Amino acid sequence: MTLTATTRRKVASTGLEVTALGIGSAPLGGLYADVPKAQAQEVLSAAWDLGLRYFDTAPMYGLTRSEHLVGECLREGDGSHVLSTKVGRLMTTERAGRKLPPEPPKNPLDPGWWNGLPFREVFDYSYDGVMRSFDDSQQRLGMDRIDLLYVHDIGRVTHADLHDHHWGALTRGGGFRALQELKAAGNIRGFGLGVNEWEVIRDALEETDLDCCMLAGRYSLLDRDAAETFLPLAQRRNVALALGGVYNSGILAAPKGGRKKFNYADADPAVVARVEALRAVCDDHNVPLAAAAIRFPMRHPAVTCVVIGAKTAAQLRQNVEWFDTDLPEALWADLDAALHTA
Repeated sequence: MTLTATTRRKVASTGLEVTALGIGSAPLGGLYADVPKAQAQEVLSAAWDLGLRYFDTAPMYGLTRSEHLVGECLREGDGSHVLSTKVGRLMTTERAGRKLPPEPPKNPLDPGWWNGLPFREVFDYSYDGVMRSFDDSQQRLGMDRIDLLYVHDIGRVTHADLHDHHWGALTRGGGFRALQELKAAGNIRGFGLGVNEWEVIRDALEETDLDCCMLAGRYSLLDRDAAETFLPLAQRRNVALALGGVYNSGILAAPKGGRKKFNYADADPAVVARVEALRAVCDDHNVPLAAAAIRFPMRHPAVTCVVIGAKTAAQLRQNVEWFDTDLPEALWADLDAALHTA
């Protein structure tokens, strides 16, 4: 069967089925640029009209703004969607007299939000923190149904010297136990991690079984970091993978000479040179580089779906068109060769 953006794919043993292309909502929270409400609503409506039925959000995105927008859209649907959000951050305000923990170190993978709501994030991966985060998300979404919960941004890149503290809250402090209880009670269908670091998913599998994980940027046309050891492990453990960041912060979707962001920062010349080598191969095959980038992860059997963000309905339609592009089989070997020689 030909794989298209709307092809339904099973999510491990959860009983859920997601479309091969899902919609991520970080851009709608104001990632890199302001997205007015009407524009965000148009993107979400376009996703539904295009047949996409997997929607991912998080309290972090726009400091709760994204969850409000996604919930408003899905409440108007017919219930055929799959919805994921995330735990690990509680949102609060700095009102007079309220004592908050010290401001956490700047997360190098957090670019900030242009139109976020007036909240401050407080990391909490404990049992109580996970339970409260789940309840808070239900209220923001205006829905009693959340299908998948991801532990958001646990890992050493995010937390640096505080990683051991947060990992202790997730393990010894009962964060994983809270997720297990939510699943056992039927409140969610599955849980996993939503991270930029595959190593922490590997570590989590030493603590508990995971159903589905969202991994951003670490298995892409440009970055094969997770390929050798982690993807085979996920496959052996029956962990469904939703792959985000397939354009590596946009560099694989930008036209030649366009935006050169890689891994949330300015790309160095070596990365730019590798991208141009990949682009030359795609040009030889008369296919867009972005079409190869969005389909590349789906070639691995451990990958269930790709999740893509968009700031406009036109961008989303273009992503669907790229995903559905018929690509010649010879392209992949040529791309591999170019990556190894660049």
